[in-house]
Amino acid sequence: MKKYTTLLKNSGLKATFQRINILRSVDIGGHLSIDEIYQIILDSYPHISLATIYKNILLMVEKDILIEVPISGDKSQYELNKEKHIHLICTKCKNVTDIKYNKEYKKIIDNISNTNGFSIYTEQTNFYGLCALCKV
Repeated sequence: MKKYTTLLKNSGLKATFQRINILRSVDIGGHLSIDEIYQIILDSYPHISLATIYKNILLMVEKDILIEVPISGDKSQYELNKEKHIHLICTKCKNVTDIKYNKEYKKIIDNISNTNGFSIYTEQTNFYGLCALCKV
């Protein structure tokens, strides 16, 4: 609980029970949609509204606490902002797998930036395809 409180306060946000529970849910669940987060929190707090969850998630995305992961043809999923990584997104089962951001990939990003005179301050790489289970 302490790390969620610190994370929120360092981003200029109050550590409300709604925000702490959103962060805990996403931390445990990995990549979750707003509806999935809502269902998890609803079990413990039956009076919480979907609008409250939605508003807080969007605020935490704005503050770079959470990252929105777009899912082609489906609802976005959210994850904690952590070490840079690449997403492998299965277009069939919608599973999102993180893979480490390696030196070669960083060189490609740096080359794109340098070649085009474009200062990249953030990026997200998502590869869409079929996971090993769905290819069968």
